[in-house]
Amino acid sequence: MLIRNRRLTLVLGLLCFFSLIPVQSQPKATASKKPCDIYQAARTPCVAAISTTRALYSAYSGPLYQVTRESDKTTKDIRVLPDGYADAVKQDSFCAKTACTITKIYDQSPRHNDLTVAPAGGAARGKGPDGQDLPAVADALPIIAGGHKVYGVYIAAGMGYRNDKTSGIAVNGQPEGVYMVSSGTHVNSGCCFDFGNAETNNLDNRSGHMDAISLMCDKDNACNPHVGLDMEDGIYPPFPVPAKLAFVTAMGANDGQHKYVLYGGDSRKGSLTSTGWIPLPPKGYSPMKQEGAIILGIGGDNSNSSIGSFFEGAMTAGTPSEATMKDVQANIVTVGYAIPH
Repeated sequence: MLIRNRRLTLVLGLLCFFSLIPVQSQPKATASKKPCDIYQAARTPCVAAISTTRALYSAYSGPLYQVTRESDKTTKDIRVLPDGYADAVKQDSFCAKTACTITKIYDQSPRHNDLTVAPAGGAARGKGPDGQDLPAVADALPIIAGGHKVYGVYIAAGMGYRNDKTSGIAVNGQPEGVYMVSSGTHVNSGCCFDFGNAETNNLDNRSGHMDAISLMCDKDNACNPHVGLDMEDGIYPPFPVPAKLAFVTAMGANDGQHKYVLYGGDSRKGSLTSTGWIPLPPKGYSPMKQEGAIILGIGGDNSNSSIGSFFEGAMTAGTPSEATMKDVQANIVTVGYAIPH
């Protein structure tokens, strides 16, 4: 997806009309109750639950992601420890004395919408086989979560993940929600660091065919990160989050017909800022025309010039309430995301 400066300038200008509403998170969500448990209880269940750092369901005990060893091309699933955090020690042992890449990120939801390395698209062919993008280097982003050393997904330009054949993801104006924990210190203005709903043919199918949470800069230098929903041919509204946050929570909900809302803020503190509900943009966005693919780190047409960090995220069936999203943020805060010393 190409973002034209005049379009971005226009949507940034719209910010003066929006009242950013402080949303104080309530400490209802305990460490034992995970984001997808919260969504499930609110009747907006996760249809994709993606993380390399922890389980997003309290009962999940399966693999989080798969690494492939460069030396002999063998693979290993990295599972969760009994407390729900990634067993990074197993990764370090498997990848000792060689390089590893993340070649699959498992969907923890019952839908099994796993992500693999993105194929070529209308905007770009990657440097991998048959024009695929490149996978992320497995040990490029060590962090602390739940007191454990774990690894995030470090996206450089030319890297990305996708699933074009999914189950349960919103299509054709159905309501949905999405969130991710990312970083405001590893980000640029290249298109597009997205996580969420995209085209199934890897092309730009015009307005309303995407619905993905986005974190990008408005400038390459002195980057000012902005959270927005990439709805194809425009990222809306977007609105700024504080600069230089090591961990950023970005959330969105869209009723698919008339309106949407965004939340953003520090993943380590218990409050977010919200746009409040905003009418969907004119000219092709109401109703939405989502297609139901899932992307991570790229745009809907495989625009892959962005950089970014990804730690966890989920997509829901139905639009989560403000109370639900506050509870999810409260749970994220309990993780204690931190940079190793």
